[in-house]
Amino acid sequence: MFSVTIITACSVSGPDFDGVDKAALPEDWIGQDIRAGHDSKVNENLLSGWKTARWWMQFDDPVLDRLVEKAANQNLDLESAGLRIVQARAALGVADSFRYPQRQTVSGSLAKIYQNENTFDNASLSFDAGWELDVWGKYARSIESAEASLYASVASYHDILVSITAEVARNYVNYRTFQERVLLSERNIDIQDRVVKITEVQFESGNVTELDVQQARTQLYNTKSALPGLKIGMMQSRNALAVLLGILPAEAEQLLASATIDAKIKAFDEKYSASRSQQKLTGYDQYSLIPRPPAVRTVVDASLVLRRPDLQVAEFQAHARSAQIGVAETELYPNFSLFGAIGINSTVKAGNDFSFSDSLTLSLGPAFSWNIFQYGRVENNIRLEDARFQESLTNYNKRVLLAVQEVSNALETYQFNQQQKSLAFSSVNASVRAFNISLTQYENGQITFERLLSSIEKMTRSEDAYAQIKGSVANQVVALYKSLGGGWEANSGRAYLQPELAEEMEARTDWGDMLANPVLPSLTPAPTIKADIPYADRESVESANSTRGP
Repeated sequence: MFSVTIITACSVSGPDFDGVDKAALPEDWIGQDIRAGHDSKVNENLLSGWKTARWWMQFDDPVLDRLVEKAANQNLDLESAGLRIVQARAALGVADSFRYPQRQTVSGSLAKIYQNENTFDNASLSFDAGWELDVWGKYARSIESAEASLYASVASYHDILVSITAEVARNYVNYRTFQERVLLSERNIDIQDRVVKITEVQFESGNVTELDVQQARTQLYNTKSALPGLKIGMMQSRNALAVLLGILPAEAEQLLASATIDAKIKAFDEKYSASRSQQKLTGYDQYSLIPRPPAVRTVVDASLVLRRPDLQVAEFQAHARSAQIGVAETELYPNFSLFGAIGINSTVKAGNDFSFSDSLTLSLGPAFSWNIFQYGRVENNIRLEDARFQESLTNYNKRVLLAVQEVSNALETYQFNQQQKSLAFSSVNASVRAFNISLTQYENGQITFERLLSSIEKMTRSEDAYAQIKGSVANQVVALYKSLGGGWEANSGRAYLQPELAEEMEARTDWGDMLANPVLPSLTPAPTIKADIPYADRESVESANSTRGP
């Protein structure tokens, strides 16, 4: 039997990857643990990491919590991302196998040979082995690239999880927003229907003309015609949630049912009757169906942005591309290998017995090969890989800028929406009071019907606008946590393949122990990010980097 001893690479070609260049972040963002304990105002307003891991729970909505949990277990995009991790693990196994003899072949043949008038029988059996020694680090770099690709697939899983969680929250907020707008629209239809009846009585008494009746009916029908559009919005949000959860719409409808929501609707009906006389809005938001978002801090911890999974994906991809430069450079040098073969080959006249006593052959020795005339192919392939690596670094820098843009947009929009919400609430309060006054004055003949219609229209619009703004505020909080990459930490250590799926794959293919414990691996070694964080000394940044990963 031929055997060899494993020899490691004598040298490794290509550049060593030492992380991406420092990321340029806004000067008014602070780094992790910077000025901790020295500025209570900064610490109080700091949006820090512990609030991002399970940020959706700050909405204090059990239905939302349940939907997010189900999406993490059932979403089909996440399932695909988990299967890509399996693919990357298998690809790493392939790359790792090249550390050992690359060729190990057992072959044999049995043939009948006709030569002139003679007939012979031939039998052969051989075992051949060949091992290209990794003198220049070709296979070491290939393993390094495959390992970085595996980490990139894990970070990609985290990135998809962040997006899925945010989409679940966003569509849930949209569903409740449309539901509240439907509720308000139905209440306003009741009010306008009552106004139509009052106007018809006034017309029959000769106090108003038919024009007032038709105008009242026109406004009623306009409000009714808008109601199906709101219900379409509810339906679309529900169906979007169904896709995110990997279930059918009817099942999503059941998940969205909530005794708490039903109680709020009933309380709203009892408090705000169709007449809305003497309505007070001090507890208006108490019965809102829209999830109430947590208060958002005004200072961003820069280390949160640097931990975004999409940035980790970009850096691991850059690492993988860097290793490919070394793989390409090894083609400049000769390949050294060991070969060995042992076998038997016997040819006898037909009808005679084979004799293998003197047919044993054994060969063993070193070999080398060197493609010396490549006409620039190797050099240009190295240049190609270097350009791809540089492109991956540029892509990382672009993603950092996009991350800053997303965080800034979400934070500033949230602040403006908060101002809108306060003003819109005042508008609702004023419009409801104006309606109550105008209805009383119209019934007493003190104002014209046009003024009553105007007050009804303004109240309807202001209530609908206020509901939309509340939904927008909640969605901006969702957008902010998504822009910070929040949510993936809560799922560290979870299985990236469901047991049923793993069993199905095991029944079809021998996976060894690869699917025995499909838990998300830790991102170690973590990406080496050099952050240009104001006020940050090098120790604090390195400390932040050392704690990265699930």
